[in-house]
Parts: sequence; C-alpha cells; structure tokens
Amino acid sequence: MKFLLTNDDGIDAPGLRTLEAVARELGQVVVVAPHECHSGCAHRVTTDAPVRVQSLAKDRFVVEGTPADCVRMALHGIATNTTCVLSGINAGGNLGADVYLSGTVAAVREAVLNGWRGIALSQYRRKDRPFDWERSKDLVMPVLRNLLSQPWSPGTFWNVNLPYLIPGGPGPEIVYCPLDPLPLPLSYRQDGDLFHYNGDYHGRQRERGCDVDVCFGGNISVTRLTLH
Repeated sequence: MKFLLTNDDGIDAPGLRTLEAVARELGQVVVVAPHECHSGCAHRVTTDAPVRVQSLAKDRFVVEGTPADCVRMALHGIATNTTCVLSGINAGGNLGADVYLSGTVAAVREAVLNGWRGIALSQYRRKDRPFDWERSKDLVMPVLRNLLSQPWSPGTFWNVNLPYLIPGGPGPEIVYCPLDPLPLPLSYRQDGDLFHYNGDYHGRQRERGCDVDVCFGGNISVTRLTLH
C-alpha cells in the first residue's frame, strides 16, 4: 500500500512525523502537507489563485494551501498512484461537531469524494498537559492495522481519536462508536466590540457511548463517517 500523508498543523508538526513513522512500517509513504497551520479551516480550497507546491525531498512536498488543497495536488498531480490518505495526527481532538470544522478531517473527505480511501487521526489532549507522541505512536499502529485490513465501502471513511492517558496508566480499548450529535459549547467574553470565544471544550456535553464520551473516558474512539 502507498500512503499519502497530510495534516492541518503544517509540514513540521510532530503529529505528522509520528504518523509518518507508523505508516513507513506499513507501506510506502508520500508526504504532502501545508506550509503552515490551517487548524479549523474545514474544507476550504483554493480555486481563485495558483497553488505553489515545493519539493523538499524525494516523496516529500509542501503546499502553500489548505489540507484539502494538499490532497487535490497529490491525487491529481504529484502522487497519483497513492492508494490511501492518512491525515494527522492532529494536535487536539476532532470529535463530534469538530468534524465539520476540522482541516484534518476535510483532507480525508476530499480524498473519499475523489474515490480514494482515507483515515483521519487525532490526539485528544487535556488543557495545559503535554502531548506524548511516543505513546500516540504505540496507540495508532494497532488501529491502522485493524482498519486497513477491513473492506472499504466507497463514500465512507474513518475518524479516529486517541485519548489522553495518564503516564503509567492502563492501555485503552478500541471502541467503534457513532459521532456525538451535540453542539460545541458556545460562550464568548465581550470586550467592547470584540467577542472572544471561551467555550469549555473539555466540559462539553456528551451522549453516552458516542465518540466524545468514549475518548474523554480514556478509550480510542473509531467512527465511520459517510459523505451523505
């Protein structure tokens, strides 16, 4: 299998390096990622201006565009023989309503729209606590092996969220679960004519057994999403 790797945190993001290390144990890898962070850009694409693509090394490209642009440039130009798109590992969760805002998820959605299979991967983190990318690497390998061994249905893709785990604590289970339908917390602090978003992401509502509840509870949430 030949993987196209991208993300929305940028070409130098540690989560992308972590995913690349895992993917190279499973197949060939081409990295096509944005030159800067595009977190929260959703499925924005560039159609009104040229998109600059630069080669950094063999099978490694940086794109002056969005995550969805990266997939378009790869699958329709610089990496046409790719068989699966892996996006991430995002620095932060992409759970429930997040999937509509996420550039990480949009990259995979763009791939599936064009007939390729894909998996979006994110690492949930509690506020003000560090990422442990080595542990993320250990967690994501069995998930990818499992998902890649399953038959793929066109028009569908997987959204994976790794939980934040206390160092030395027990390992998580892989839980297949639905997307949480509840909205994100909406709260703003007003300063004159400026509104500052201050919603409590970690205190958000959750439906029992859905992806937010599973991941916040310390397990790996795996959700099948469809284009329709």
